[in-house]
Amino acid sequence: MATTLLRKTVLTAAGIAATAGGIAGPAIAAHAAPTTTSVVADRKGHGERELDVRYEAQPNFYFCGPAAARNALSVQGKNIDVHAMAEEMGTTEAGTNSINDITPVLNKETGKDVYKSTEIPVDKARDRDKVDKLRADVVKTVDDGRAVVANIAGTATDTDGNAHSFEGGHYISVVGYRDGGKVVTIADSANPNQASYRMDVDELARWIASRGYSS
Repeated sequence: MATTLLRKTVLTAAGIAATAGGIAGPAIAAHAAPTTTSVVADRKGHGERELDVRYEAQPNFYFCGPAAARNALSVQGKNIDVHAMAEEMGTTEAGTNSINDITPVLNKETGKDVYKSTEIPVDKARDRDKVDKLRADVVKTVDDGRAVVANIAGTATDTDGNAHSFEGGHYISVVGYRDGGKVVTIADSANPNQASYRMDVDELARWIASRGYSS
């Protein structure tokens, strides 16, 4: 299972809180303590790399944007409070408006202007050039020692056949790839029991459709 990629260092018996809509989508119950996990190793081989993530689950149902950014920045050795980032992103109980609110915070905390937002129009999600650009952006960003943050919506299926559904929208971190970027590794703050999973990049592109990603 893909979840074995992450070693859990704190176990939280948190339930899942569903939301009827909004950017954040389903997430951990509001008063659950953060769950911390980490990738076993930063591995780089032929056409693959996995970054070392210090994972934390989101503390409430609408902090998926700040939590995804926090997990993404952890691969750079940074440990930034999600509440401080939420304030910078303008996150409310309706969630974080768009990837364009996350990109400036990623650049600020990285210390240089390296992150840029890319949108995937809903009618272009299956276009080869859009998928190839996403794949190239993931590989380039991860090889640079950084993680991608993506704004997704709807339902997508991972390589183990498990469905991940966020009809109201959600944010995730992309922290690795294999097969030259054809398959990506996702760190998902919504549920510590599914903290990490792999997904075909074509499926990820369809998941991002109508929204965007920062790389």
